[in-house]
Amino acid sequence: MEVDLWAILQCLFVAGILILALALIILYATTDPSPDLHRCEDEQFFFDPKKGVKVEFPSISDPPSLDLSVIVPAYNEEKRLPVMMDESMEYLEERQKNNRSFSFEVLIVDDGSKDKTTQIALKYSEKYGVDKVRVLTLEHNRGKGGAVRLGMLSARGRHLLFADADGASQFKDLEKLETELKNLKTEDNVAVVCGSRAHLEKESVATRSLFRTFLMYGFHFLVWFLCVRGIQDTQCGFKLLTRPAADLLFRNLHVNRWAFDVDLLYLAQHFQIPIGEVAITWHEIEGTKMIPVWSWLQMGRDLFLIRLRYLLGIWKIGQKSL
Repeated sequence: MEVDLWAILQCLFVAGILILALALIILYATTDPSPDLHRCEDEQFFFDPKKGVKVEFPSISDPPSLDLSVIVPAYNEEKRLPVMMDESMEYLEERQKNNRSFSFEVLIVDDGSKDKTTQIALKYSEKYGVDKVRVLTLEHNRGKGGAVRLGMLSARGRHLLFADADGASQFKDLEKLETELKNLKTEDNVAVVCGSRAHLEKESVATRSLFRTFLMYGFHFLVWFLCVRGIQDTQCGFKLLTRPAADLLFRNLHVNRWAFDVDLLYLAQHFQIPIGEVAITWHEIEGTKMIPVWSWLQMGRDLFLIRLRYLLGIWKIGQKSL
């Protein structure tokens, strides 16, 4: 029996087209075109441990009333959070002591933790007062991006920094980011500055396995190829934004989990917001939530989906109205 190779190739081609069409239909059907800005009723309030009352959070749409807001996303961080908070509060308090006009707040966002993260955080609210330390406890785990977003939308600062709860970044490097932010500001007062660990890459390669090094470079290539160009380290959890930039970007952010930094910077470049990158001091902290291989693969998938959803118009981007 003679095999009709051409007929087989035609069948395979049609099958491929049908599979692709089905995949796109599923992608459209399962994707919410708008960012998830919903918050439960309890998530609209913070607790004042001194007065024993709940107080409603302000909105990022309100005029700023402080110089700096620090947003700290925290998931099961009862052990690492105190180290980070002690360092940051020591720096911020000393800075305020030397400059009485300087005002700040630290907003800890408990991302649905199963441990005592909220209780630990509330001890700092009690010690420093809720004008300086507030705790936003999410009812369910949203992911790091979702936690940072709700923290940003509840902040009062003229400048907004998000910093990881593990304390891997040296907090006083904030001054480097502030200097760069001042240089970048536009007439619209929009700018983003990323802390960067790119200068430490050679050292990290020397201590990583060949496979993990391959994954790291593969991820960097995908970020450059699919989403963001010109930024060497998109994933460092130490970024400073002006208030208008934070308002615009986090209201349009779609990714709630690890790859949210890429989505954030993709949107910044879409809106032509100036982006700076500054080398910071950084050291490895035990207790990372990332599973090396699996997390890299997940983020690689997310990068592809970020690009595809924006390219096809599945994800909507609001208008720039600053």
